[in-house]
Amino acid sequence: MGQREILVLAEHRRGDLREVTLEMLSLARRLAGQSSTVTTLLLGQDTAAIAERLIGAAQRVVQVEHPDLAHCDALPYLAVLEAVLRQRQPVLTLIGHTAAGMDLAPALAARLALPLFTDCLDVQLGPEGVVGLTRQVYGGKLQSHLTPRPRASSLVSVRPGSFPADGAAMPTEIERVPAPDLGPRRRRRWLRYLEAEIADIDIAAAPLLVSVGRGVGKQENMAAVEAFAHAIGATLACSRPVADKGWLPKSRQVGTSGKTVRPRVYIALGISGSYQHLAGMHNADTIIAVNRDPAAPIFDVAHYGVVADMFEVLPRLRERFASK
Repeated sequence: MGQREILVLAEHRRGDLREVTLEMLSLARRLAGQSSTVTTLLLGQDTAAIAERLIGAAQRVVQVEHPDLAHCDALPYLAVLEAVLRQRQPVLTLIGHTAAGMDLAPALAARLALPLFTDCLDVQLGPEGVVGLTRQVYGGKLQSHLTPRPRASSLVSVRPGSFPADGAAMPTEIERVPAPDLGPRRRRRWLRYLEAEIADIDIAAAPLLVSVGRGVGKQENMAAVEAFAHAIGATLACSRPVADKGWLPKSRQVGTSGKTVRPRVYIALGISGSYQHLAGMHNADTIIAVNRDPAAPIFDVAHYGVVADMFEVLPRLRERFASK
């Protein structure tokens, strides 16, 4: 009996490989161990540059090209996914829990009569298939650990930012596969991209974040926090109350209604730590929290905590970071 296969659907947009793909590949390699192989399925048109970026991250890149796959259109994508999964029978298929992924995953599960587990933060894989899953419930207040009945194959959508995009250097084979019959082409027609309003900065890509919350008090105090962030080379972010007041743009908000971040260092200033906020930043490598309330939930996830007024602590933190 050959090795089992874990299949990861590569997500890309306008020639740019999405970070969630590398995160899922990191998870897949951990799950594969010595008993499974990791395969990336790359759908699109003119994807040679993207395929190059995937070398080393998986043992195999299955590349399917067709003009109808140039954009992530669910209809042709589903036709290819259905054909590939029927042929390869992977024990586990990972799809990003993104707008594109959730356009595909439920329909794919229905077509193939496979179990689908959505928005997962962790996955455990045993000899007989998926044996454990971690999801958030009640808006992130609780984590649910599920033990499904073993199945020969399962679909899992993975929340972006849940895993580090660790580098890898394994030998990679690129397998070019012709597209199957994609059926009628004109039920949908691609028109154009509608660009969202450009954010001033992508906080999800920042390695060092200073995040400010309600404890800043008033807008006039934001200048001191901005100066501190600039002095230590950090990107400034915020919790929802600050964004709601318009003191920082919505693009800087961390949490379930903002962005999920995973910086090397996250400095939380005056943030109490609602479960919505914690869901967006708890995977940071190092969390430093400053809050006057010793019972603030932020201290439950912080690696270092200071119970004090943030404006008394900022000069000390600035000196400490400047000495590094």
